[in-house]
Amino acid sequence: METYTTALLYAIPFFLGLVLFEIAYGYFIKKQTHNVMDTVSSLSSGLTNIIKDSLGLVLVLVSYPLLLDYLSVFNIETSWLVYVIAFIAIDFASYWNHRLSHKINFFWNQHVIHHSSEEFNLACALRQSISNLIGYYAILLIPAAILGVPNEVIAILAPIHLFAQFWYHTKHIGKLGFLEYIIVTPSQHRVHHAINDVYIDKNLAAIFCVWDRCFGTFQEELDEVPPVYGVLKPANTWNPIIINFQHIWRLIIDAGRTKSWLDKLRIWFMPTGWRPNDVAAQFPIRIIEDPYSMKKYKTKPSKLLSLWAIYQLLATTILMLFLFYNFKNIEGNDALAYGFFLFISIYGYTSLMDKKSNALYIELCRSGIGLYAIFSYGDWFGLNSFISYGSIVVVIYLISTAFGAIYFSLLTSRKKQMANMSKV
Repeated sequence: METYTTALLYAIPFFLGLVLFEIAYGYFIKKQTHNVMDTVSSLSSGLTNIIKDSLGLVLVLVSYPLLLDYLSVFNIETSWLVYVIAFIAIDFASYWNHRLSHKINFFWNQHVIHHSSEEFNLACALRQSISNLIGYYAILLIPAAILGVPNEVIAILAPIHLFAQFWYHTKHIGKLGFLEYIIVTPSQHRVHHAINDVYIDKNLAAIFCVWDRCFGTFQEELDEVPPVYGVLKPANTWNPIIINFQHIWRLIIDAGRTKSWLDKLRIWFMPTGWRPNDVAAQFPIRIIEDPYSMKKYKTKPSKLLSLWAIYQLLATTILMLFLFYNFKNIEGNDALAYGFFLFISIYGYTSLMDKKSNALYIELCRSGIGLYAIFSYGDWFGLNSFISYGSIVVVIYLISTAFGAIYFSLLTSRKKQMANMSKV
């Protein structure tokens, strides 16, 4: 786990740098594909995923080393060939895992966050799940286990395979000629993220588009059908933690409402979007039927609130990077407490971005928790060992968070009162 967190210390600044480059490029060519709230939401989602993975918050059903012990037929020596075989096996497994997430109700919940942005840019590539709490991916690597691909090779290539999917989340790169027949390109992935009928559930491959072409899920980007991004049941929130569990909450509610015991059981494994007939008739849910008439989620933030959201994102990122930097010196329970604090932070400031009434209480609560920890232990998880005044900086940040929450909450409340008065 320490190796993983060390790698993240380098990967996170690199990805953030590319996002900033895309924003600057969009500004320069006057074709901006970012808006502040959506991008902050996307990057915050990435933080939640990284925190969850670094803390190992997953129940692994079966591990790859176990499958390797029982299923390996061959014994491949480590060479360039084994890396090629392993990468292809990972990509094949990724295709079927992705297809499973798009086709089955229960598994869609762990993927919907990635599609929830109504923009398409490098930031939305970082919208990754925290609801994938059951680890079953090794099962899809059975072909690699049979071939005897060493676990060490899989461990090296898996993050590389994941990071290699970052670059094609952009509108700024057109079609790439002959490469369109070999690898997944930005054009192909724009199709994948679109909600147009012709594009739904297409282009599921991660690196090699051959899987889509072989298994009937390939769709070229059409000039006459501009992609519209998002999900058919819009998230309507900037809060990535809420988005992660929206779908499964709907399944729970529908399973409770239906009178059919069969439907209570099968709703989890039916095709994505399926609902019991009695529930769908009595409790309809709005689904986007005409993508071009869709109105994007907007909360009309002031420039000050937009700057505040960026400030909170940067502060949370710095706090998270310190967790990773000092990971080996923070005990297990303290690391979990730290992670919990970061989750509350992201939930709090994204609720403020949504202008939710409970944002004030969440922000005051997390500021209070942070201040209590510092004054109880006289330090912020060992920060003073690296920066003598480090804890003082965190105290200032927590106090500013509390005052900021009060200010923006009162401002939102006042605007709502004025709007209600104008309607009278």
